[in-house]
Amino acid sequence: MKRTLRELYGAGILFFYYFKWPMVLGYPALIALAGYPRWWVADALWLYCLALIVKDFVRKFILKKSYCEEGSCGSQQSALPSRDDQAGPQAP
Repeated sequence: MKRTLRELYGAGILFFYYFKWPMVLGYPALIALAGYPRWWVADALWLYCLALIVKDFVRKFILKKSYCEEGSCGSQQSALPSRDDQAGPQAP
């Protein structure tokens, strides 16, 4: 049961990571321009995606925080030794 919940949580994170901008921009366009009927579930998803965008904006530009920890995003050299360092002295 825990594994299933973890997998659903991970799928939800990926889904809303890629889905939030098309939902926030596309759903109102579908309603206004294409005449699609409003649905309370889609309205709730639209509000959730809007909240995710606002949270990302506040975190990045106002609080100036990153989702990466120090040195974990690949922008800095890793502190782990390379394979060459572990091989030992080379024969001349």
